[in-house]
Amino acid sequence: MALPGDGNPIDAGVPAPQVPTKQKAAIYDRPGTVSTKVVELDIPEPGPGQVLINLTHSGVCHSDYGVMSGTWKALPLPVQPGQVGGHEGVGRVVKLGPGTETSGVKLGDRVGIKWISSACGTCEPCQAGAEGLCFTQQVSGYFTPGTFQQYALGPANYVTPIPDGLPSDEAAPMLCAGVTVYSALKRSNARPGHWVVISGAGGGLGHLAVQLASRGMGFRVIGIDHGSKEELVKASGAEHFVDITKFPAGDKGAAISAHVKSLAGGLGAHAVIVCTASNAAYAQALPLLRFNGTLVCVGLPENEPQAIATAFPTNLIANHITITGSAVGSRREAIETLEFAARGIIKAHFRTEKMEALTGVFEEIHNGTLQGRVVLDLS
Repeated sequence: MALPGDGNPIDAGVPAPQVPTKQKAAIYDRPGTVSTKVVELDIPEPGPGQVLINLTHSGVCHSDYGVMSGTWKALPLPVQPGQVGGHEGVGRVVKLGPGTETSGVKLGDRVGIKWISSACGTCEPCQAGAEGLCFTQQVSGYFTPGTFQQYALGPANYVTPIPDGLPSDEAAPMLCAGVTVYSALKRSNARPGHWVVISGAGGGLGHLAVQLASRGMGFRVIGIDHGSKEELVKASGAEHFVDITKFPAGDKGAAISAHVKSLAGGLGAHAVIVCTASNAAYAQALPLLRFNGTLVCVGLPENEPQAIATAFPTNLIANHITITGSAVGSRREAIETLEFAARGIIKAHFRTEKMEALTGVFEEIHNGTLQGRVVLDLS
């Protein structure tokens, strides 16, 4: 029998594993603060159309921090005490609920749970291939119990298959960070050989965006971030690195624009992908673009909403500038992202921690000191 997380299917004919009645989980015990608590919870029973997954790994995302801390003012309601967070979970199916016989999901399959834990598949956005905008979507770790636990439920028709040979700890960050930036890069309309700026290039999303852009899609990448992240950004495939701390914060991008344009053939970038949750980064991004350029908004700024300070209609009109948003990608894009990872095109820079270390990880995110990603070992 294969071991959990080793990338191999369980042998055919192996009986369903014994499922315990209790599990460990990390909850948000004091929402609005940086605090989690490891508790014991009952293991849920799969309902119609659901499967029970024994999770072995879960990524930790800036989005989890935004939900827990209450800094995302766009959320309709604050998260409730006792919520299990997380939305980048990988594990094996250990129990099938009623009505899953024709889903194609079998006992022992290795699958993933994403930010959108379920989508209806029938509303207009879903029919258009944009289930990240589904009118009745459920969000893992916010609307539904998330992946900071050892067992979780998922819809049989929406869990994501994990390719054989891709270790579960490497797969976990691809289920949100990877697919999110892959979808954003596709929306940028950039073509091979085009200059693409990644703002927040050394972060959890950014370093994957640099790899996908440079190694997977043939773009020429300029990474922008704090100087401490230069080595990671260049190792990820950026041709140039721009240390944001060497430019004045209050000039709304004038100085940094001149520098980036000098790196990008004198005209500027064809696209800018903002992967950071910084209003200042958005203000600095638009002046980096050349004519017909596209700004893709990915990182959700925290606290009170602000407009993009440099989005002057005259400039947008004169230079045919496009501003677009990109939410999490589709199920198809998630599968394509995992295929990139299975082929070795992209690889998350991460370290592994136990569930008990989660509060400390969130403190690193709060302080802006975390490089790459953290993956929880849930065993």
